[in-house]
Amino acid sequence: MDISQISKQLLPEPKRFPDCCLAISGTLIIYLTSLLPKKPAFTISIGSGSGLLEGLIVHYDKNVSVEGVEVDSRINRYIAEEDMNIVGGGWGLWSAAQQAAAWMFVYPRDPKLITKYIDTYGGQNVDFIVWLGPRVDWPDYELRFCQSPFSELSFPDHIGLTPYETVVVARRPC
Repeated sequence: MDISQISKQLLPEPKRFPDCCLAISGTLIIYLTSLLPKKPAFTISIGSGSGLLEGLIVHYDKNVSVEGVEVDSRINRYIAEEDMNIVGGGWGLWSAAQQAAAWMFVYPRDPKLITKYIDTYGGQNVDFIVWLGPRVDWPDYELRFCQSPFSELSFPDHIGLTPYETVVVARRPC
């Protein structure tokens, strides 16, 4: 099924898709497209998997650019090939991350990878980081953000997630 057909299935309430950990809703896509920077700035999605969420964001708003970062190009199904970046293994970093205006981590596996990205590439170009995942996992990540330059945390409500999922937007304090 192509991204256009999938986008027509989106409802205000979250729906599970077989190739995305996160339940996705039209409400969530609208929220993320309003949050993420517009071109020429871009967002990277670290551990983008199939690219379904990223593909839906770009499909909804052509002024938003989201590039995927993954360890295996065969996993990607929805991100344009020119916007897909491959790293060498689960701890590999993509050096162009330092040029992105925003980073997105969807159901990340290890808090240490976020710390590694922030310590290595979290310079002044990165305005904010979006973390999406299970509420129960957030405490494992919270300390990493609180001890980083991205310690100003917000928890948006009513953005089309399941009750067991959350989104956190981490910014630099003013």
